[in-house]
Amino acid sequence: MGEKKKRVAWGVTGSGDRLPETVEVMKDISRRYPDVEIAVYLSKAGEEVVKYYKLMKDLKETFGSVRVEIDANKPFLAGQIQVGRYEFLLIAPATSNTVAKIAMGIADTLLTNAAIMGLKAYVPLYIMPSDYKEGEVVTKLPNGRDLRIRVRKEDVEHVRRLAQMDGVTMLEKPEDIYDVFRKHFGEPKL
Repeated sequence: MGEKKKRVAWGVTGSGDRLPETVEVMKDISRRYPDVEIAVYLSKAGEEVVKYYKLMKDLKETFGSVRVEIDANKPFLAGQIQVGRYEFLLIAPATSNTVAKIAMGIADTLLTNAAIMGLKAYVPLYIMPSDYKEGEVVTKLPNGRDLRIRVRKEDVEHVRRLAQMDGVTMLEKPEDIYDVFRKHFGEPKL
C-alpha cells in the first residue's frame, strides 16, 4: 500500500502586507518539497488582493488550481481539514479581521470556518497576522509606493488571544514558514 500523499492547505486573506514575499517563500518551498502538495485557498478579499498585486498567474503556475471562497463551506475546505486530508492549515498573510474572527470563534468565512473546524479536530493552524505588533508598519503597494499603516492595540490583542489557543502557532514573517515545513516534513530535498 502506497504512502499517503502529503498535503497542506494554504489560505490567503485580503492583506497585501508581505503578500508578494509570502508568495515567493511558498514558491521556493514548493520547489524544495516536491512531494508535498500545497493547495491554495483564497478568501474573497484574498482573490481581490492577489489580482491587485498581479500574483494570480504565479499562484496558478506554481500550485495548479487556486480555489476561491464562495461561502463558508464552498469549496468544502473545513470538512477536508477535519478528516485529515491536510497535515495543517497555513493562513498567510492573515488580515486583522480573520485573526479577530478565529480568536472569537466566528466561523463565517471559508478560512475562519476551516481554521476553527480544524482546531476542533486537532489539525495544527499556522497563521501569519498582518498586524503582529502595535505601532506603525510600512508596506509596499503594487505600484512600488510605500503605505504607512497603524497597527492598533485592539488588533494585537486578538493576535495575543489567538496565540494562546491550543493548536495555533503564530508566524511573524514569511521566512518563518520554512520552519513549519521542516517540522512536518523534515529537511528539504533541494
